[in-house]
Amino acid sequence: MRALDITDFAMSFFHLGGKNAIVTGGNTGLGQAFTLALAKGGANVFVPSIIDDAAEPTSTRNLVEGEGVRYEFMKADITEAGTPRRIVDACVERLGSVDILINSAGICPMAEVLEFGRPQWDATVQVNLTAAFEMSYEVAQRMVPQRSGKIINICSMFSFLGGRFSSAYAATKHGIAGLTKAYCDELAQYNIQVNGIAPGYYATAITAQTRGNPETNQRVLDHIPTERWGEPADLMGTVVFLASRASDYVNGHILAVDGGYLVR
Repeated sequence: MRALDITDFAMSFFHLGGKNAIVTGGNTGLGQAFTLALAKGGANVFVPSIIDDAAEPTSTRNLVEGEGVRYEFMKADITEAGTPRRIVDACVERLGSVDILINSAGICPMAEVLEFGRPQWDATVQVNLTAAFEMSYEVAQRMVPQRSGKIINICSMFSFLGGRFSSAYAATKHGIAGLTKAYCDELAQYNIQVNGIAPGYYATAITAQTRGNPETNQRVLDHIPTERWGEPADLMGTVVFLASRASDYVNGHILAVDGGYLVR
């Protein structure tokens, strides 16, 4: 076999040119990092979200189109009945296919156990687990006939750990890890890879309060061997790997990107 130079290797195994991806919640936080990573890899990106960041100077559209690929946005609430199917249909109509799904949208209401009631539970399950299932179900209808596809679920440290003050979040992240394995078990025969990414603690808007408190900030850092918070860019290579040909024999795996958090 001819030896590949580094450019050939990258283009052959990691390039996403010609692929079309859906990223739920892909306009904010880590979701935006996933969207931009796919664009940098050469994929066109379809973002359904309740948040339209078009007015922002660093809007997702500008960042993606700056990479020379297509960006499509759909204002959508993935928890509404029938919306996941409409999202997938719209992606196929506008871009021609759906090759990659990243279930990134999520919420994390926090309260002590005695204060965490059914309303918070239902809302969290609906966004974090049920919507991810419905999106996966709908893209599978397209991926099975084409005999190819990548489904990437965004899990969490709480896919492995308990969830103090966030019981529903922990339950749904355990659930999404289980869904990842279940879908892998059935869809692998169709050349569809279903994997998860479990981010550790990242410097995003959602963690600003924790990072801004010296006591809680140090408590987190003491648990991370790398001794720093993750940056969104730390996840970009991981998502390209799992979306690309390079991971064709990786299936049903939850990949922690946590600076070593889980070992301490």
